[in-house]
Amino acid sequence: MDNRLAFLRTVAPFDLLPDDVLLGVVDLLQEVRHDRETLLYQQGASKVRSLDIIVEGAYDTFFYDSEQRPRLPETYGPGTCYGGMSILLNKKRSLRTVMVRKNTRVLQLPRRDFRALCQAYAPFFHYFTARYGERMQDEEFAHFVQPATLPEQNFLVADQLFSRRILTIEVRPLVTCPADAPIFEAARRMAAAKVSCLFVTDVQTQTVIGYCTDITLRDKVIARQLDAARPVGEVLAAPLVSISHEAFVYEAILLMFQTKTRYLLVEKNGEYVGFLSRNKLLSDLAQSPFMFIQAVKLAQSTRELKRRWEMVPDIVNQLLSRGVKADIVNQVITTVADAIALKVIENTLAEQGPAPARFVFMVLGSEGRQEQTLLTDQDNAIIYEDKANEQRELVREYFLRFATAVSDELNHIGLHYCTGGFMAKNPKWTHSLSHWKRNYHEWMSESNPETVMSFSTFFDCRYLYGERALMDELHEFLNQELSQPLDRFLFFMAKNALQYEPPLTSILRNIRTFTQGDQQVFDLKRAMSPIVDGVRVYALRHQVFATNTGERLSRLAALGVFSDKQVQELRQAYYYLMGMRLHKQARQLIDDRTAPTNYLDPHSLTQVEQVTLKEIFKVIADFQLKIKVGFTKSL
Repeated sequence: MDNRLAFLRTVAPFDLLPDDVLLGVVDLLQEVRHDRETLLYQQGASKVRSLDIIVEGAYDTFFYDSEQRPRLPETYGPGTCYGGMSILLNKKRSLRTVMVRKNTRVLQLPRRDFRALCQAYAPFFHYFTARYGERMQDEEFAHFVQPATLPEQNFLVADQLFSRRILTIEVRPLVTCPADAPIFEAARRMAAAKVSCLFVTDVQTQTVIGYCTDITLRDKVIARQLDAARPVGEVLAAPLVSISHEAFVYEAILLMFQTKTRYLLVEKNGEYVGFLSRNKLLSDLAQSPFMFIQAVKLAQSTRELKRRWEMVPDIVNQLLSRGVKADIVNQVITTVADAIALKVIENTLAEQGPAPARFVFMVLGSEGRQEQTLLTDQDNAIIYEDKANEQRELVREYFLRFATAVSDELNHIGLHYCTGGFMAKNPKWTHSLSHWKRNYHEWMSESNPETVMSFSTFFDCRYLYGERALMDELHEFLNQELSQPLDRFLFFMAKNALQYEPPLTSILRNIRTFTQGDQQVFDLKRAMSPIVDGVRVYALRHQVFATNTGERLSRLAALGVFSDKQVQELRQAYYYLMGMRLHKQARQLIDDRTAPTNYLDPHSLTQVEQVTLKEIFKVIADFQLKIKVGFTKSL
């Protein structure tokens, strides 16, 4: 008895319990000896019936990956205990696979008694939940913690789509032809190789400069009755779009949809090693969300676009249920919204006639960052080229009429009007390029707290349709402006990121809530805003023009602004909150048939979510401290 009591006093978290309680615990312990090496628990499968306190020997624990290779090995030696997190936070199933070493001696506290201790002594309970929260901040650890049961297979997606890299699939070899070769020779090579795309190379450098497809031959040669003896370089299509062989398959498909290309060059070590065909990839992935996106692109009517948009919550729910990461789900939502907007823009142009000037239709805010949720509205603007004085009013009148038609159609489909009025149909946000340059100059040089908060969304602008050169010119102007001293502007941008104060103690007691119906709720979007706003201000300081928060973090890390650990913590925190937000919105639309919100009742959270949120709030607080030091010079 005395030996066991003395031993328990050295074991965390039993050292937190008073002696009279420990005496009672000693009577509950059952000693078990393992004379040989044994597989004790299998991750996600074996039920844990006791908290195991190791006296002699050790438990070797790890996760098995998809190829049955041990990952994240960890040893539990004398004076440690295993099973607490599994019992409390994983439905009594072992989080990890456990091999017990030969000659290991264990004291087992039955599961029921362990839980009683947790209920009676909060510090004892919080030892396990805090450890779990800290571990879940490790992206690799979180990846291997699987739900006890997975939903049934559905029509949407095979898991490999989101974990498979391009280097694991067979890319098609490049069929090439020099630019000075006759068109008929290019067609012969395509026929001989049985390909619908041939890549055209520069005569001198032999580098790929464009491509020629069946459609190219139809539209530019046959339809125009062009002499097939002319050089193929006269009809090549551009620009080229490429992707690294290390990218994921889903990234390749999204890039194809975003750039409207049917062929993607695959790059390895600076050289093109082959290409991917969109039709081939989609046929291989016939039951995936990308076929749904293709269906959106082929929709013939507003009614069909509206019906497709109404299906998105089901897609989101199924992707999240299968463990697809929130940032990928964001991209799927954004790509569907982009496809709908592009369809509406093209239809409107067909109805109203060609635009009287070159223009860009750009998207802003969460859509600009490719971080849309199911509670999304329109954030867009138009830039058109400067015209002579006598044409200005006519040009402006056309684009305002065009923008209104586009916005009204999107609202009818379900992408609702922006309540703040940040839409191209608002005369304030449809202007010439020179006017937009003046806007940005004024926001940065004459900034104050109100203007910074109002116009921060315009620094998340992304090209959607039109003349990309206009957007490039605006970015070049911003690049020059950001080279000037902008301490006042960045100060107010940083202050904007410090508005939200995350709670750092008990989630249920101290989190700021407000009344919504009969519930006390907090705003998930507002909880995420310090990360979005803070990363944006660092991106502006370092002239990083990526708009996506995750991509901004990666580029800032490459510049040495953030450490790898900081990036991992911020990404994990941001996308965990995003996942909660998306899941809640999907369930509101599917189960409750109510409009989605960003509000969450803290009392609806599981223990796992409470603990993880507490760790996330610590990450956000640390990030805000970095912002204070870096931009406000005040602690």
